[in-house]
Amino acid sequence: MPFQWIDKLNESNSRLHKEEVIGEAYTACTLGSREACIFLENAQEAYDPFTKFHTKQVPETEGLTNKKNSWHFFQFLLKDLSSRRITGNTAIQQVHELSKEFDSDNWNKLARPTLLKDLRVGATAKTFNKILKGTKYEIPTFECMLATDSKKHQKKLVGQKFIQKKLDGVRTLAILHPSHIELRSRNGKLFENFKSIERSLRKVRDVFYTALPYMYDPIVLDGEIMSEDFQSLMRQAQRKQNVQTEDCVYNVFDYIPYVDFQAGKWSQVQEDRCMFLDGVREKVKDLDNIDILETPMLVDLDTEEGHDDMTDYATECVNDGYEGIMIKDRFGVYECKRSTTWMKWKPVITVDLTVIAVEEGTGKNVGKLGAFVCEGTDQGKLIHVNVGSGLTDKNREEFWTERDNMIGQVVEIKADAVTQNQDVTSDVYSLRFPRFERFRGFDKGEKL
Repeated sequence: MPFQWIDKLNESNSRLHKEEVIGEAYTACTLGSREACIFLENAQEAYDPFTKFHTKQVPETEGLTNKKNSWHFFQFLLKDLSSRRITGNTAIQQVHELSKEFDSDNWNKLARPTLLKDLRVGATAKTFNKILKGTKYEIPTFECMLATDSKKHQKKLVGQKFIQKKLDGVRTLAILHPSHIELRSRNGKLFENFKSIERSLRKVRDVFYTALPYMYDPIVLDGEIMSEDFQSLMRQAQRKQNVQTEDCVYNVFDYIPYVDFQAGKWSQVQEDRCMFLDGVREKVKDLDNIDILETPMLVDLDTEEGHDDMTDYATECVNDGYEGIMIKDRFGVYECKRSTTWMKWKPVITVDLTVIAVEEGTGKNVGKLGAFVCEGTDQGKLIHVNVGSGLTDKNREEFWTERDNMIGQVVEIKADAVTQNQDVTSDVYSLRFPRFERFRGFDKGEKL
């Protein structure tokens, strides 16, 4: 039975065990096991970040056996739900009726979790793709364009570049479907607490479709949602009730057709994308919670004047409270990966590392958090560092009380530079003057 692969995955929390089970399932599938293929098909549907089944009312069943287990019709149901061909009460009714055609184990352990987009097996899409990459069961990944640190790519600071203030908010991809709006994090997490922004984006969507009458696919806007305080913004973004996000503003700095976003690349150059957004900006400038950024300043970094202009602009942005500046290739395309086509400049570096341990403080900090022990890889270098600076007394008390929940959290750390450890033979690096800045995600191991 297909559900037995779920049971096998849950026999151990070991990542290696889960990879081994996924490998066994793929081998069985290639040898003709229909049950293994059904399991892999549903895993792909459950983890695919580009599909949503728009239903939370999925019943559990009890004691059903010797049923047809109509996986073929289940796939048709998934397509009808994701395309919104059926919605509302009709969708609820069809899900309920189909649930009666499955053995309870198959429905409760595999079909139902697939509909809810959560297999509950303690494995991520990355775990599945380590085994399934390049196969028909490879799970699509939700990725956007990411910038590299300009300090590490000085030789790339040449030619004509756009420079733009670097925003300090939550990176957000707005997918403008003809029938609805989705707001997602850079990892594909669905944001559901920014309803006022979603309402305003309907007008932005109308402007796009009027300006691009040949465009039938959804449009993806790339930007950042900002509020007065980053940590308050993060809390509001994940609240279940008493949500207060009316003051949030979605700052748009790029766009890409959805079909090209899924493919991972769009050939339209940066300059053309910026010019088009300028036209859209004029038509939606009355919206209080949408800000489409103006075309950035163009500088020629092959000249001394261009470098002076960039330095002056960066200084101005930092003085105005921004993180730094973005440096974008005038003729660069949009690629869903980290690229030197976009580079960032900050007066200090920031590194996202994972908390692997917590240490109690000494002296006045006895009984409080002394430091986070953090580790992770940045720009190909393994970094291990203790971070005790940047914490308030209130932080130290709260974090120590919740110390068991701190392990696995991703922390943004500010520092002056990445440094070689005193042991020069070591391949592990450290940070010069590390300072705790904030947590970066809602869930453990997540970056936003």
